[in-house]
Amino acid sequence: MNPEKRPKREPEEEEEIEEEVKHGRHEPEDRRSRHCPYLDTINRSVLDFDFEKLCSISLSHINVYACLVCGKYFQGRGLKSHAYIHSVQFSHHVFLNLHTLRFYCLPDNYKIIDSSLEDITYVLKPTFTKAQITNLDKQAKLSRAYDGTTYLPGIVGLNNIKANDYANSVLQALSNVPPLRNYFLEEENYRNIQRPPGDIMFLLVQRFGELMRKLWNPRNFKAHVSPHEMLQAVVLCSKKNFQITKQGDGVDFLSWFLNALNSALGGTKKKKTIVTDVFQGSMRIFTKKLPHPDLPAEEKEQLQNNEEYQETMLESPFMYLTLDLPTAPLYKDEKEQLIIPQVPLFSILAKFNGITEKEYKTYKENFLKRFQLTKLPPYLIFCIKRFTKNNFFVEKNPTIVNFPITNVDLREYLAEEFQSVHKNTTYDLIANVVHDGKPNEGSYRIHVLHHGTGKWYELQDLQVTDILPQMITLSEAYIQIWKRREDGEKNQQGA
Repeated sequence: MNPEKRPKREPEEEEEIEEEVKHGRHEPEDRRSRHCPYLDTINRSVLDFDFEKLCSISLSHINVYACLVCGKYFQGRGLKSHAYIHSVQFSHHVFLNLHTLRFYCLPDNYKIIDSSLEDITYVLKPTFTKAQITNLDKQAKLSRAYDGTTYLPGIVGLNNIKANDYANSVLQALSNVPPLRNYFLEEENYRNIQRPPGDIMFLLVQRFGELMRKLWNPRNFKAHVSPHEMLQAVVLCSKKNFQITKQGDGVDFLSWFLNALNSALGGTKKKKTIVTDVFQGSMRIFTKKLPHPDLPAEEKEQLQNNEEYQETMLESPFMYLTLDLPTAPLYKDEKEQLIIPQVPLFSILAKFNGITEKEYKTYKENFLKRFQLTKLPPYLIFCIKRFTKNNFFVEKNPTIVNFPITNVDLREYLAEEFQSVHKNTTYDLIANVVHDGKPNEGSYRIHVLHHGTGKWYELQDLQVTDILPQMITLSEAYIQIWKRREDGEKNQQGA
């Protein structure tokens, strides 16, 4: 072959070839490839590619092979390598390089080419064509996993490794936002983004893309996915602020994750990314400083004429809106049961009507603030403020928010001059994250709308069940994602 026309090799392929040259086994490619008699020893039921690609003995991530008979990972395939020794010791012969996606037979060390192995490489690295991505939300077809269980791609349980359901529920919610999902299903969209040397944050982008492709894989071997590699990237990139072993707060995680993802994709105040295109809106914040409450009335009146106490206006972008709940009552009813109060969604949305004033206290000063929306995003996130922290403990407000799951019109919360710019202001719910139990412990579950079937599903760790839309509104909703209805779109939901 003309050396100039030879395709450029990946670093992992170069390592493989170097290893073969060192052991005197590097031959022309066509002579090394042949049919393998051991393919029937492959055990697909033990194959799990969701975990970190590390050798189970040396813990190295360089040149790692999966044994397709027992599912374990080993480094190298040279004469003294862990994979080679494993193949001789246990008579396990078929291995897959986890980086180059090439199959080898050990200890004979030849490359295997066989079309029957394509399902294994697809599970390791699922890919989606533009046509497949376009059809995802029109599909109502169940997929069958290797173990016989059926599942809907995208409506797949995520493994709770120890106490990471707070992150799982947010990742599940984001994976059901079509434009965000479609962007990450196609690696081409972000592969060539330039990052400064030594920047680890891009790992979040890569791992999130891999997780999206696994969640939406129609040819999975099992009907659930482990977010192990994604969460390891979260622990690393958040400098251990978010852990796998300790329950975290879903809203804190969502806020950090969206901002970190936006920044890793190269987003700045001027430069937009898929994250800001999908979720970012803007609002006006009006702030007025209040005189100290203990001052005499005359002095207060005098101070209010000072410039320092005049109302100021700031235009600010937002990724989500925080909705405040009214204080929960402390009294009990006749049967000594605490009354669980209820509040309509529109009551707590009144915070953004430009009229409602709310007092904010800092250590030294008090302010009155009011808010008014100026831009509504295609997908709007509500975070319902259930937790209040004081010096001693965290309290949870159990108030149930009564909300319709379709046809929420937000036009009245837009400043008048911006109403004409917004043709569509009606939103339908597509994801609802719920927190159950005590503030510091508790657990998370999520309700998601499957666009293809128009049905709602509840996901809690590995459990996936269908749910009636009217049951969703009875839960202690914590995070919600609403989709703006565009021209000609009908309500997709079976409500």
